[in-house]
Amino acid sequence: MLKIVTILGARPQFIKAGSVSREISKCDTLHEIIVHTGQHYDTNMSDVFFDEMQIPKPTYFLGIGGNSHGAMTGQMIEKIEQVLLKEKPDWVLVYGDTNSTLAGAIAASKLHIKVAHVEAGLRSFNMAMPEEVNRILTDRISSILFCPTKIAIQNLDNEGVSKWGARVELVGDVMQDGALFYKGLAVKPNNLELTGEFILSTIHRAENTDCIDRLTSIVESLNIIAKSIPIVLPLHPRTKSKLEGLQFKLSSSIKVISPVGYLNMVWLIDNCKLVMTDSGGLQKEAFFFSKPCITLRDETEWVELVHHNFNVLAGADKKNILSAFNEYIFNDQYGIDLYGNGFASNKIINSILNY
Repeated sequence: MLKIVTILGARPQFIKAGSVSREISKCDTLHEIIVHTGQHYDTNMSDVFFDEMQIPKPTYFLGIGGNSHGAMTGQMIEKIEQVLLKEKPDWVLVYGDTNSTLAGAIAASKLHIKVAHVEAGLRSFNMAMPEEVNRILTDRISSILFCPTKIAIQNLDNEGVSKWGARVELVGDVMQDGALFYKGLAVKPNNLELTGEFILSTIHRAENTDCIDRLTSIVESLNIIAKSIPIVLPLHPRTKSKLEGLQFKLSSSIKVISPVGYLNMVWLIDNCKLVMTDSGGLQKEAFFFSKPCITLRDETEWVELVHHNFNVLAGADKKNILSAFNEYIFNDQYGIDLYGNGFASNKIINSILNY
């Protein structure tokens, strides 16, 4: 029986891992051990995911988080190495682009354990983003690179992936697997009063929250847009503290709510008219639920959504954001297959079994 250690640390990784874990549970030749690093941990934004998303509880919780990038990554490598020495897995499975992802890949590669990277090959081409550094380095030391899109494969080809001998496979996006599964379990957030159409918005990236000019421009734009349609804004604690430092307040038509669990978020995406976000995952989920998206960033890893006019990059420029809201013509042909149509997890498991 093959033993897999799965490294998780951030909220989007739980969504991705949930889909793959369900496939692993169907296979009598695979045994999965889940390690939660604690990178993004509180009871509202972490524990609830294992309950509502039907993911097995972690075997190991490392309790690492809240430090600088270097300190956090270093501590994770040390603790993950101890787990790997004890468990002696055949594979380490990592997701996405967090510090947990990189730490798991480094710890495994130092012990000559094969690494499988889910969501490989994505590039923003912005090296100021910690996530960009994490994903590039993780790709370089992985044995299998599971790519969600053809563009991701092209990125790896451009970097010379054939020279380091990793297997590259186009499997689609496991988040679409999850979206299709969890749609039927979606639940409206408690105490949220909505009587008609609304926009769903999230703001959390440091490039926006740590820059007063960008954050001010985004919030001013939302205040203007909220005059014509209410906005629901699940507010990350870090963003909330930044907003408190602004010289003006959010419009009363912006319904600020606490961070919600994934099933609540699925309900919000499925029922909103438009998504406005700086989140990478939410851009894709908007597409999965046939909703247009205005991205509050200057670049995106999901360029195919922009190319097909499901998504528009507005950055933090007030003029661009308002123009995107008032004038942009979004594509409404959501039947196109960009991310595998829900079969990515199955392809990943079969590939590992047949490696």
